[in-house]
Amino acid sequence: MPSENIYTRPHNLFATPDISPDANRDAWRQPGDVQVFLYPYYSKFDAHELIKIATALVNPRGKGIYATDEAPYAMDDLLDSLNDDPTLKKRRTEEENRERRKKWKECMYNAVSNEYISGVILHDETLRDFKLAEILSTKGIIPGVRANGELTPIPRSEDEFIVQGLDDLLSKLQAARAEGARFSKWRAPIACSSVQGGFPSRISLETQAETLAQFAAISQQAGLVPIVEPDVDFSKDADLVRSTDVHEQAITMIYERMRVHGVLLEGSLIKPSFPQPGLCHPSRSNVTPEEIAVAAATVLSRAVPAAVPGVLFLSGGLASSTATQWLASINALVLASPPSSPFARLPALTFSYGRALQGEPMKHWVKGDEEAAKQALEKWSKACWHAARGEVL
Repeated sequence: MPSENIYTRPHNLFATPDISPDANRDAWRQPGDVQVFLYPYYSKFDAHELIKIATALVNPRGKGIYATDEAPYAMDDLLDSLNDDPTLKKRRTEEENRERRKKWKECMYNAVSNEYISGVILHDETLRDFKLAEILSTKGIIPGVRANGELTPIPRSEDEFIVQGLDDLLSKLQAARAEGARFSKWRAPIACSSVQGGFPSRISLETQAETLAQFAAISQQAGLVPIVEPDVDFSKDADLVRSTDVHEQAITMIYERMRVHGVLLEGSLIKPSFPQPGLCHPSRSNVTPEEIAVAAATVLSRAVPAAVPGVLFLSGGLASSTATQWLASINALVLASPPSSPFARLPALTFSYGRALQGEPMKHWVKGDEEAAKQALEKWSKACWHAARGEVL
């Protein structure tokens, strides 16, 4: 019986031909490898590659991920919303829209700096149709892919959704790996209101936790580092206490299910939202970055296992300055914490921002000023890099 790739329970998580131990033998052994006890159903080679990629995405301190995985229709709407001539939307063909999306991505990928950015999340169209991953990989930036599908409502639960896409996910992620992707991301939206408002429901939390855990296991089976993204909504009337409680519940449940599915935590990452008062709560305008930092650090210290190498916050529609300030505050808090504090033991805390990085660049680009767009991306990438180091420019 072979000593590796033993098929047992749970099933072998790693089934990717180009990194199989049969082909690589003991080549996974490298100086400086993270020492981890691996159960028999893990391939040593595959496990250590996942661990190295996950670690590289959040190190050295300050580097983060640029999220560019909007669906094509969402990308079209976003670009149209910034255009001074709305009639152009009616005059563009689908092929013209497709070419516009490709040119926008090419502009940003050529501009993105590996000094501040460790990885970029691509939509499947960008990865497999436009084939733009090589622009990034030649710079030493790790390409990743959006894994989640579209949303469908949970029956009899208003404003809560099931995320589609698990059925054929393995083959899609194997194809993504063949195109150069080395990590994947799955977003699960979680409604959040006051206790009286009733969101999230228990069934929603359980569904999202199970879905994210299944995704993570399948992603690792395909040889990709999974990034689980519990995106807690802030459009309703939750206060900071309620938002913090919901974040802690959701993340705790996710890791409970990930353990059941045998996910290698050392080869995974999490992309949470910041706990925050809802837009409909009166305290929203008065909350301070320091309060957000304490709430977020408390959630992470209680709910994220120590084995997870890093946390990448999402910006979720926050203004670029707000997202940057909140990230700087939590890192400053962690760096100032005494060794006895649980905050001092948190993993790397960095960013996986989309609109916070590309909002200003996009405004310049739709007006035809590519140079200004590139400079704006550099400016916000650098600002986020400093924020992830606890520094404010």
